[in-house]
Amino acid sequence: MELDLTLNARGNDFSLSGIFEPEFQPVVDAFIENFTVEDEIGAACSIVQEGKTVVDIWGGWRNGDMNDLWDGPSTVCMMSVAKGITAICFNMLIDRGLVSPEDPVIKYWPEYGNNGKESTLIKHFLDHTAAVPVLTTNPLWQGAMFDRGAIIHALEEQEPLWKIGTKAAYHVHHQGFLLGEVMRRITGMTVGPFLRQEVAGPLNAEYYIGGMNEAEQNHVAEVMPNMDAKLFAAKDGADQTSLRALAFKQNPDEPWAVTMNKKEWREVEVASGSGHGNARGVARIYGCVTNGELDGVSIMSRDGLEAMITEQHNQTEGLQERPYHQALGVLLNTPEAVYMGPNRRSFGHHGIGGSIGLGDPDAKIGFSYCCNKMHAVGTNGPRAAGLIDALYSIG
Repeated sequence: MELDLTLNARGNDFSLSGIFEPEFQPVVDAFIENFTVEDEIGAACSIVQEGKTVVDIWGGWRNGDMNDLWDGPSTVCMMSVAKGITAICFNMLIDRGLVSPEDPVIKYWPEYGNNGKESTLIKHFLDHTAAVPVLTTNPLWQGAMFDRGAIIHALEEQEPLWKIGTKAAYHVHHQGFLLGEVMRRITGMTVGPFLRQEVAGPLNAEYYIGGMNEAEQNHVAEVMPNMDAKLFAAKDGADQTSLRALAFKQNPDEPWAVTMNKKEWREVEVASGSGHGNARGVARIYGCVTNGELDGVSIMSRDGLEAMITEQHNQTEGLQERPYHQALGVLLNTPEAVYMGPNRRSFGHHGIGGSIGLGDPDAKIGFSYCCNKMHAVGTNGPRAAGLIDALYSIG
């Protein structure tokens, strides 16, 4: 069926479009409700089940002035959804036998062993227990997050902040740099080029981590951050000694809304957060992983999937102070922090403000929701939760 609706809600008109299988009408209804009762401006939702797209809907506006329609190819910065996609890319290397989670990092990246980090294992990068969530040994300048070489060198010189492997703290920016450097040492490619060549390209999935060309950038929606979110607020908060605040010392000295809407943000590879895409692209990636293949493309074996979603720990991590059932790079369903429906084996990653990508390995589902008007709550929020609940209400 087709969705073709102009909705007047909250004093504005919203055009909603897309396709869906008839039995998924509850998801469409929940999508419409997000525009009527929630603070939605532009958004998309897509579901792939057993290798078939069963929902692909979008609508609203690409910008806060509401004069640029959100269409099918529209993309948006989905923030830490990138961590889940990066984890899938890295676990593809594990699945291919090119690296093991139990390997010492210095086997591939000898320079990383400086200043007491020689015991770091690959799995410590994946499960946020590497003890380098922030830079304190050699802090860098504001804006250094755009200089990958400087970040890599600073991470090589950084001293661990506690005993490696014992305490989780969300490596909010650093996880992508750490995994990307190991990937580069193994394949010659960091996360972004690997994603484009080995995942997004073959799957025809609209999702990019850095390196977006001009044509790709023409489809990007404006990001509207909610500055009441604790992670955003930490940048200018009263306590500048907390891990949350220290994590942003290498960000540019400008408002978040400026940074995240810059051309440079679309081109830089911050593989923990600068991923741009849409729900269709992310759902296709997760749908391929959970089903084993999609349109004849396979990127990970079933054994590789099961290894990736093996729980590593369940801690309240130290940077955002949120509980996570943590697997190898991806999060497992943790309703109090990131809600993924009724299956506790569901996995994926949310992004600050509401976007999410997830896979249900038993129902063989890939699901994604993305938005440009962010909320401030610490979970993946009511808009995504309503869509997820609607999905699982279908018998």
